[in-house]
Amino acid sequence: MLDIFTYGFMVRAFLAGITIGLVAPLIGCFLVAKRYSIIADTLAHASLAGVALGALLFINPLIGALGVALVIALVIERLRVGRILTGDVALAMFLSSGLAVAIVLIGLSKNVQIDLFSYLFGSITTVSRQDLWIIMPLGGLVLAFIGLFYKELAYLAFDDESARVSGLPTIFLNQALVILAAVTVVLSLRIVGGLLIGALMVIPVAAAMQNGRSFSRTILYAVAFGLASVVAGLFASFYLNTAAGGTIVLISLLLFVISVAWKKIPA
Repeated sequence: MLDIFTYGFMVRAFLAGITIGLVAPLIGCFLVAKRYSIIADTLAHASLAGVALGALLFINPLIGALGVALVIALVIERLRVGRILTGDVALAMFLSSGLAVAIVLIGLSKNVQIDLFSYLFGSITTVSRQDLWIIMPLGGLVLAFIGLFYKELAYLAFDDESARVSGLPTIFLNQALVILAAVTVVLSLRIVGGLLIGALMVIPVAAAMQNGRSFSRTILYAVAFGLASVVAGLFASFYLNTAAGGTIVLISLLLFVISVAWKKIPA
C-alpha cells in the first residue's frame, strides 16, 4: 500500500494535503464560532476568478487566486464594518459574482489553457513543486499567526462587542481572520477544489463540536478529523480513481455521522 509514495505527484499531494488538513479546520473553528462560515464558499468562488486572471496574465494561477481572494475578503469586511451591507448580503453578492467573473475571464481568451475543473473539484495529479512553495510557507504563516493570537481570536469569535470594549484591536483581528480564511481557501484549491473547500472548513468542526467540551478541545478534534479526512481521502482517491476533493469531503461527512452516533451512546 505504501507504493503510493513512489509517485512524486502523490508525495506532493500528501504534503499539500496535510498542510490543508491542519489549517482548514483550524480557521473553520473561528469562522463557525462567529457564524461566518459561509465566507469560505464566497472566497472560493472569488478565488476562481483569480485563477482565470492569473492564467490570462501568464502567472501562477494560485498567485492570481490569492490576490483576488485577499482583496475580496477585505472588501467584504469593510462593507460589514461600515454597515454598508450586512454580512450575509455581502457574502451572497460575491458568492455568485465570483464564479461569473471567472467564466467571463476564461471566455475572453481562447488561447488560455487552464484546467478549471481541477480548481473546482481538486486534482491530486496537478500539485506541482511550485505550488508547494506557495502552499507550505503560507500554511506555516497561518499556523504561526493563530498561535500568536489564539486567545484574542477566541475572545473575538465568541463576543465581538465585548472584545472591542475590553480594548482588543477588533478591526485588525477581524481583518486578519478574513485574510487567513482567504489564504486557507487558496491553499486548498489544488487538493479539495473551490466548490468543496467550504465543506472541509466546516464539517470537521461540526463533527468536533459533538464531543468537544471546550473550544480548545474542539479545535484539537477538528484538526484531527480534518487530517484524517485528507489522508484517507487521498489514499482512497488514488486507489479508487475518484476525485480527490469529493472523496475527502465524503470521508469528513462520514466522520461527522460517526461522531454524532458516538455522542448518542450512553456513557
